[in-house]
Amino acid sequence: MSEEINKDQIAPNQNEEAQGEEVKKSFQGLLGTTKQFLSELLDITQNTDQDATRESIVADIPFKGHTSWILICSIFIASIGLNANSTAVVIGAMLISPLMGPILGMGLSLATNDIDTLKRSIKNFTVMVILSILTAFLFFEFFPLRVESSELLARTAPDIRDVLIAFFGGLALVIARAKKGTIASVIFGVAIATALMPPLCTVGFGLAIGNFKYAFGALYLFTINTIFIGLATFLIIKLLRFPMVRYANSQRRRLIARLASLVAIAVMVPAGWTFYNVFNESLFKKQANEFLAETIGIYQFDDGGLYLDNLTKIEYNDGVNPVIEVVCMGDNPIPQSVIDTWRVQKNDISRLKNATLNVNQGGKDSSKEKLDYVNELYEAKKAELLTKDERIKILEQDLFKLSKLASTQIPFSDISAEAKTNYENLASFSYAYTIETNFQKQDTIPVFDVHWKENTKPEQIATDSKKLSDWLKLRLKNNKIQVRTTTK
Repeated sequence: MSEEINKDQIAPNQNEEAQGEEVKKSFQGLLGTTKQFLSELLDITQNTDQDATRESIVADIPFKGHTSWILICSIFIASIGLNANSTAVVIGAMLISPLMGPILGMGLSLATNDIDTLKRSIKNFTVMVILSILTAFLFFEFFPLRVESSELLARTAPDIRDVLIAFFGGLALVIARAKKGTIASVIFGVAIATALMPPLCTVGFGLAIGNFKYAFGALYLFTINTIFIGLATFLIIKLLRFPMVRYANSQRRRLIARLASLVAIAVMVPAGWTFYNVFNESLFKKQANEFLAETIGIYQFDDGGLYLDNLTKIEYNDGVNPVIEVVCMGDNPIPQSVIDTWRVQKNDISRLKNATLNVNQGGKDSSKEKLDYVNELYEAKKAELLTKDERIKILEQDLFKLSKLASTQIPFSDISAEAKTNYENLASFSYAYTIETNFQKQDTIPVFDVHWKENTKPEQIATDSKKLSDWLKLRLKNNKIQVRTTTK
């Protein structure tokens, strides 16, 4: 009886184990099928023509004759497009530019230890860059219209997106070149995405107008594109296991291999450092914008005050003394205690600790420095907008804001001159704004201090003070004006 019970208990256990094994085998089979599917989907080694790829890349390296004239024409087209702020024209220039050939040649030669191809690539690349900058410089030097368009200014400040575009664009380009039957549409698309030509034109523009900051920023962007396209080429060629160039002399072969490795490291180290710096700058700007949105962006200004967010200036400065600068306008300044609180909050954010927060405020005064600062900052920022519609919208908004601000300005020089002409007993004349409150409402009152000459009769002072007060209210269209009189 006990043996029958044991057999009955063993049978279900064996069935459960068998079912578990079947599930395990099914799962392993699913994983194997998925792995095989992904391998076939993503494998680029099976349809690669190594010889044709090498020949096509090497054939695009030389720079002479037809290629040089094509480059000059593309530079002129790109310069005109940038000057006219025409995206379509700039795209056309990028499509016909032959700059990509030597960059791919450098990546290929480093990956295959081909020192001769590397020398030719560097030589042709250098000549292309110098000719491009020279052509753009001559165009902007002698062309009468030199507008700092948004297309030009967009090439003066690279960020993390430019690094990623250059790297993945380079990957796409080499993969397309390596495929049997090159995919021409990919090559054209990469030429547009990586945008090698516009930065060189911007370098020429910066040199022509004497703005070396523009020239350096654009050259930095071009360098980023070059390095990361070359790095992507190097990695793909290595992944596809292109054969190394063999040299008859074994000692020379080892020397060439070491030199190629050193050059490859020399390229990858600055590429990694550039990526690191640009990545940190992007994170800094992201946190800075979030901080501003959570502090000054929600601050409740009194009496129509406003935060001019489009004039915000965020400068990373390579992590050394970064600056966050904002501009506010209004009748009443932001209390210093509030600004101090913002600075404390800023210090709690990891990447903003070392940043300096400057709050520039303008109000009802005739401070020329403040108005000049706003105007200068506005002119620097407005050209960075991407489309004409956006620029028009911002211009209309800021014109309204500045018009409103201008309407509150007191032309003190004119007023004082007119007052002196009309009132011969006037000794001195001054004004300031006084903040007044009845504990229910706060207001800003213009107060004029009028000093009369000592020999002026009290009756004359009273009469002239009343006339002066009425005249100021009428002249400045402000019934809040108060006049305080004293003798001198």
